[in-house]
Amino acid sequence: DVVETQEHYKSRWRSIWIMYLTMFLSSVGFSIVIMSVWPYLQKIDPTADASFLGWIIASYSIGQMVASPLFGLWSNYRPRREPLVVSTAISVAANCLYAYVHVPHSHNKYYMLTARALVGFGAGNVAVVRSYIAGATSLTERTSAMANTSACQAVGFILGPVFQTCFTLIGEEGITWKLVHLQLNMYTAPVLFGALLGVINVILFFAIFREHRVDDLGRQCKSINCEEGESVQDQDAEGNIDHVAVVAINVLFFVILFVFAVFETIATPLTMDMYSWTRKEAVFYNGIILSVVGVESVVVFMVVKALSKRTGERAILHGGLLIVLIGFFILLPWGKRLPNIQWQEIKNNSIPRTTSAEMLMPFWSLQAMQLPSNHTVEPTGCPVTQSWCLNTPMIYLAQYISSDILIGLGYPVCNVMSYTLYSKILGPKPQGVYMGWLTASGSGARILGPVFVSQIYTHLGPRWAFSLICGIVVVSLLLLEIVYKRLIAFSVRYGRMQE
Repeated sequence: DVVETQEHYKSRWRSIWIMYLTMFLSSVGFSIVIMSVWPYLQKIDPTADASFLGWIIASYSIGQMVASPLFGLWSNYRPRREPLVVSTAISVAANCLYAYVHVPHSHNKYYMLTARALVGFGAGNVAVVRSYIAGATSLTERTSAMANTSACQAVGFILGPVFQTCFTLIGEEGITWKLVHLQLNMYTAPVLFGALLGVINVILFFAIFREHRVDDLGRQCKSINCEEGESVQDQDAEGNIDHVAVVAINVLFFVILFVFAVFETIATPLTMDMYSWTRKEAVFYNGIILSVVGVESVVVFMVVKALSKRTGERAILHGGLLIVLIGFFILLPWGKRLPNIQWQEIKNNSIPRTTSAEMLMPFWSLQAMQLPSNHTVEPTGCPVTQSWCLNTPMIYLAQYISSDILIGLGYPVCNVMSYTLYSKILGPKPQGVYMGWLTASGSGARILGPVFVSQIYTHLGPRWAFSLICGIVVVSLLLLEIVYKRLIAFSVRYGRMQE
């Protein structure tokens, strides 16, 4: 056995902390501009509409879905520093492109679409991050490390809009550097800040990050990401990965991110329809709720680390899915009171209403959307164009808040346990490609979730939408029961460790 020295241990964890930072920056790269995309898009290209905004937001996930398996495959055969540096450099370049999309005289919206897709492509390095952490931790360290990784990701999503808010102090005009055609304003400053953080991240890759690998027992391995070498890892790597368990976790992870994408997408239209909130009110109140859910998620990540040592990851994943199921079940309309109807005849029938294209956007992206200046009154309530408004009971505010709390509890539990179980099932063999597929399945869920819920909710209403979600979660619970005994660590499966 190759015994891990104290210096190796310190170097290994310094490298893992660099991976935490990379995950944080990846999340910040997505959320730091999400509130300003719409007004910036309108400013640089008046021909862009809300449906095109939906494509710009989705392009990040599309880019990440394409890149994750590619970077994962790269990391299996080459030092992981290479895909990490290249992916981060792509993100830096894409952020710089975003800051210059105002320069061309036409087709500016397509340049913005390209920039956001490339930022998402660079974010495909999360597969490399997860695979590195899986290979650089023992089984006893794995759950804690994965929880920390997810917590960093969650904090990045929370702090991104906070950074954006701080940059609004610069103003819409800001400062122009004519020599390089650079406008430093509330729209471009966040991405340039993100580019600066990316450059710092690259420097840390070279200065601090080192490749390390340990086996499931925590013994130092000489081989980093190939099966050559002289360590005990070679014997431990013998055996086939349980691909049934691998596929099952991918399906479960898709469902988990799918239902959460539905949850964050439906927040604004649901509250506007049910409680007659204006756009500003819906964005403000839901912004507070999402922030609380984000803080709740970080706390859950920390609690899960201790709880998993007592109950095991499979039981916690099962409990998390049950909590999510209860959260959506509570959202089903049960009473007799109908929501207030937004009659088309009131005030001015030309006043715009929330469209299905706008429903495709996460609620925070609606923050900057304002009514035209010539309209002083915004109709509120459930649009009469949605026929279900006339016969579907309203969802009470207490139901909505309770559902938010439960989903905010169940989602982070399922997220961490999925990654942890997946890495343990894969075992000591290189995990880059497999982690890439898991990341891609999550990206696909974030693309399809908003499309699904916007169509079902608009045409059939919340009862059908949330009933179908409940049905999907029930099927995932049945799948978990079927494969429950197969979701065990590679070393346990082949009798090299006790469960």
